[in-house]
Amino acid sequence: MHARGSLVSHFQVQRSRAFGSCHAMATDVKEALAAPLQDLPAVDFAFAYGSGVFQQPGNLILSRNEAPMVDYILGVQMPTRWHSENIERNPHHYNSWLSWFGGKGVSYVAEKVGAGVHFNAFVPWKDKMIKYGVIGMGDLAEDLLTWKSLYISGRLQKPVRFLVDNWDMAKVNQVNLHAAASTALLLLPSQFSEEDFYAKICGLSYMGDIRMLFAEDKNKVQRIVKGSSKHFHRLYRAPLFHMAAEGILELPRTFGDVRSLIKRVGFFEDCSPYATKSLVRSLPETILQKMFPYVRIRHNSELLLSSGEASEHVQRAIRSIVRSSSTKQMLSGLLAAGALNSLQYVWKKTMKALRSRAPRKSD
Repeated sequence: MHARGSLVSHFQVQRSRAFGSCHAMATDVKEALAAPLQDLPAVDFAFAYGSGVFQQPGNLILSRNEAPMVDYILGVQMPTRWHSENIERNPHHYNSWLSWFGGKGVSYVAEKVGAGVHFNAFVPWKDKMIKYGVIGMGDLAEDLLTWKSLYISGRLQKPVRFLVDNWDMAKVNQVNLHAAASTALLLLPSQFSEEDFYAKICGLSYMGDIRMLFAEDKNKVQRIVKGSSKHFHRLYRAPLFHMAAEGILELPRTFGDVRSLIKRVGFFEDCSPYATKSLVRSLPETILQKMFPYVRIRHNSELLLSSGEASEHVQRAIRSIVRSSSTKQMLSGLLAAGALNSLQYVWKKTMKALRSRAPRKSD
């Protein structure tokens, strides 16, 4: 496997020329989302995501005056230097004990304890609250290409709003999107709907996530898909057409028409061992490494994986990755944010999850 620096340098360019049709937006909306970045040190990559950016049907707010927190992921070339500068500019963004150790301490907790991302949550900015996570560009590129943690790559398998892209990571993310599409086909039955496809992709990064046990809305995947169906369609249109051209997938005649796309059925995939083998070969490196002992035996004996076998082993691999990264990130968050802030965040997430599960009263 290439070193992280090599992975990044392979894709580095002077400036990003295009963000892709899914992430196109009015200039004023982009500027409004990017405005908080002006108070932070310069970043090489940034995107906004979550319910504070994309409206979700049935999304509940705890009080009338409380808007959803806006979430950001920031990619920087040198996290230690970036955090050192940010601690000088915005010391109130950090837990007091952790900021005492400076940028080195922040980066150490993120990289050695967590999944490579440091989050500052409940940061007040004008009339709203924001949360931002900071990751090194090397770790970011590695996760997109190999699914090492499926943490940032999982977020970028869903619609986001790109704000800064100096290294053309939108193009690197195309590898991630194609891998997510292949994985979804391995997990789906031979016939499925467009909503099934997007829900399967959306749920990849939640498989094995320990937060789903107590602090996440059980209907989160469905809410995300239904609230961003057109964005999902734009993201995965090219991968689906590519798979159809390879004969792996048969698309409905109306595919490409964004009207009523969630209800569209008539997707048929080839579940033969040869098609399954083609999809398995396109999986990211970390998934293949976890499947490697089994897959190696099959390939050396010139036997092929059945669709059921592939699905079982892929699910096991994803759950292993996500369970590990979500546990590490939770521990990192406890250290980085402190017990009080962490409990506050978990409490809000838990209350939101409980409210979402409560039966809705009729008007």
